[in-house]
Amino acid sequence: MTSVFRDVFNTSVEFVRTFGAFQLFSLRVLRYSPGVLLSRFDLVVKQVFNTGALSLVIIMVCGLFVGGVLGLQGYSNLARFNAEDSIGVFAAFGLIKELGPVITALLFAGRAGTALASEIGLMKATDQLSAMEMMAVNPVPRVLVPRFLGGIIAMPLLVAVFSMIGLFGTHLVAVELLSVDVGAFWQQIQITVDMDDIKEGIFKSLVFGVAASMIAVWEGYNAVPTAEGVGRATTRTVVITAIAVLVFDFMITAVML
Repeated sequence: MTSVFRDVFNTSVEFVRTFGAFQLFSLRVLRYSPGVLLSRFDLVVKQVFNTGALSLVIIMVCGLFVGGVLGLQGYSNLARFNAEDSIGVFAAFGLIKELGPVITALLFAGRAGTALASEIGLMKATDQLSAMEMMAVNPVPRVLVPRFLGGIIAMPLLVAVFSMIGLFGTHLVAVELLSVDVGAFWQQIQITVDMDDIKEGIFKSLVFGVAASMIAVWEGYNAVPTAEGVGRATTRTVVITAIAVLVFDFMITAVML
């Protein structure tokens, strides 16, 4: 019994220590972010391409099929109430406010987040970060901050693409396959969805972008400099980001309601 309490105590202490170190690390990254955004914008644009443009294929494919599933499920359920014409609103609310930001963030963690963590972890394992420090080059603004900012900028853009492709997928299924009236489909979306709904989706995408990017660079920077350590850091990036995204999604939704 004593060993159990000791293990619980040691785990709690380690969690508090790690969480405090993460907060200090986040403050360091945020402190350098404005300067890097203004002085090294070319590096930020390169990371936007690496994290955003290279993720477009998986985002568009998943968005198309998620929208198609929403079309099938929405038609199946709304037909019971003779409300098939409202399927566009059903899909729009689901994509803009919930599925778009959440699924995009999870896909971002699986594709771009793991790439960031493994890239930084390999730089640490091959002593590239140590070489920068020996040459009086701070690796935080040179390596970490551009990748962090690139993820933040890319996330809302990817969410917008996911939501638009998702609505297109719903249109294909509902209008072309199930013969829902195309005028009613798009008109009800235009009438019902307002700017507050879009702002909620944008705010969630920004929060998820900050969380996913910060976790990725943190795990990569603090990875054990071995092949096994980099692999574990990559795995932790996906797991922790997924948990953080779902927790933040619940908190933001509860506050906005």
